Amino acid sequence: MAFRQVRLIAVNIDGVLLNDTFSPVIHRFVVRRGGVYTAELERAVLSQTQLRAAAAMGVPGTPEEVVSAYFVERDEYLREHPVRVLDGARALLERLRATGASLVCYGGLARPHFDRYLAPLAAYFDGPGYVCTDSFRPGVREIAEDVFSLRCDQTLFIDDVARVGEAAQDLGAAFIGHPTSYEHSFQRQWMGRAGVRHIVGSLDEIDERLLGVVDAEAAAGRCPATAAHAGERVHATT
Repeated sequence: MAFRQVRLIAVNIDGVLLNDTFSPVIHRFVVRRGGVYTAELERAVLSQTQLRAAAAMGVPGTPEEVVSAYFVERDEYLREHPVRVLDGARALLERLRATGASLVCYGGLARPHFDRYLAPLAAYFDGPGYVCTDSFRPGVREIAEDVFSLRCDQTLFIDDVARVGEAAQDLGAAFIGHPTSYEHSFQRQWMGRAGVRHIVGSLDEIDERLLGVVDAEAAAGRCPATAAHAGERVHATT
């Protein structure tokens, strides 16, 4: 199935292609230091630059100290809960390649994270293969315009964080939400509040039918953002 409108599909690495190791670590990091993990705190932390996220956690220490302590905590967590490629990731990339659109992976960690865990899948991606967005979160405009020289309305982003969906809406990009199943996460609720039209519970749900719907909406100027901004009632679906 070839896309008519979407020319680039950008897929988040952690929480979409790899298991979500951020939400559990952030929750544990905050709670262990006497904080309360709320929907508002989560919203302020996820898909932010590392220093901004650290400042939003509300724990003792400078942002630089918090970042350092966080990665110590993360290393501890990963010894018991290793990073792994999610079930269905390779099949998803096959379906995305079949659309004829360019494909890129992105995330907040540096390139070695991609090289370490997704090297067997690297051939699926175009251009730089991976874009680190830590310095320009959430990165929708930068990936579309600066990296691939495309308009935002020619792109589809697949991410587990509602804030990326909101940015996509604001910029006219298509979006599919894949929120984590982590029990303390609020991302599914945030996506619903944001009016995200397409929310999936597994990678298998991003099938040819859904991709066709998303591309048709984009071609007609009816991506979730456009519809919401025009006053259309938007329902999140699972």
